[in-house]
Amino acid sequence: MIPYYGLQAPPRGGHYESWFVRANHPHKPQAIWIRYTLFRARDQRPALGEVWAVWSDGVRQQTRAFKEEFPLEQCRFSTSQMQVDAGDNHLQPGALQGLLQGRNGQLSWDLHYDDGESPLLFLPESFYRRPLPKAKSLVSRPHIHLSGSLILNGETFVLDRWPGSENHNWGSQHTDRYAWGQVAGFDNAPDAFLECATAQVKVGPLYSPQLSIAALRLDGETLLFNSLSRALRANAHYRPFQWTLQTGNGDTRLNISMATMADRVAALTYYNPPGGNKICLNSKLAGVTATLSRRGKPERVLHSAHGGAFEILTDRLPVGMALQV
Repeated sequence: MIPYYGLQAPPRGGHYESWFVRANHPHKPQAIWIRYTLFRARDQRPALGEVWAVWSDGVRQQTRAFKEEFPLEQCRFSTSQMQVDAGDNHLQPGALQGLLQGRNGQLSWDLHYDDGESPLLFLPESFYRRPLPKAKSLVSRPHIHLSGSLILNGETFVLDRWPGSENHNWGSQHTDRYAWGQVAGFDNAPDAFLECATAQVKVGPLYSPQLSIAALRLDGETLLFNSLSRALRANAHYRPFQWTLQTGNGDTRLNISMATMADRVAALTYYNPPGGNKICLNSKLAGVTATLSRRGKPERVLHSAHGGAFEILTDRLPVGMALQV
């Protein structure tokens, strides 16, 4: 049984653990991402609770990122369910409230969402019980519908059943390099759900080959492309801010392309438990096309104009970009 909500933090050693909720406007290029994180370093850095938010508004070509840190002893992270309290920020199943201030002003939210669908295990199930990989993730509630209000610098935005997801990830260190993507409903297939990743881990001074995995829920069926052998055979290329991934499983092929623009990306600092920092290039307004080919069935081409989440974890900022938080 996979523990979908229970805190995975060990009593000692470096660890991070995050729950995040994301959603996109059903039609406009607008999106919200809110993340509640426990961080415990392996070294002498203080243990923290972190709360993040990124508001992306492609209509106005604005992306605003916020983050506040709280001493961990002043936070509450439940060990039995998804429940977080950090300052004026709260998260529990189906509801989240918060208030953050920073160089981009002030953002507050009072949001709620439905149960969504059954959890989607992105990795093979046995991997969740192993020490490796050191970073793990799952979609605890795919296809939620987020409603409520956001207030950005005095302006109110009302959310009415925005499609999205609730997610949970944790580990003893961040994956060294990755591209990650997700679509909670395509324009021509609202009930479809896609998650994909291309990653590399460092072994000594060298990086592993790229490993790419994907999961697609379509027409009531879950298609998994996540075995180790398939991950190694997949073909993927990414850079700021484009990504292509081709993978397969028997007679089934899945081709994914994803792209966004620099003004739809927030550059964020992620503390790494073993030491140092990583840079997350975080966009929630990516265009995505996914083509599914299966022997004996018509080809399906799924597209989303701006409903894709697209992140790149790296050690370097692209030229011309600055860290927002």
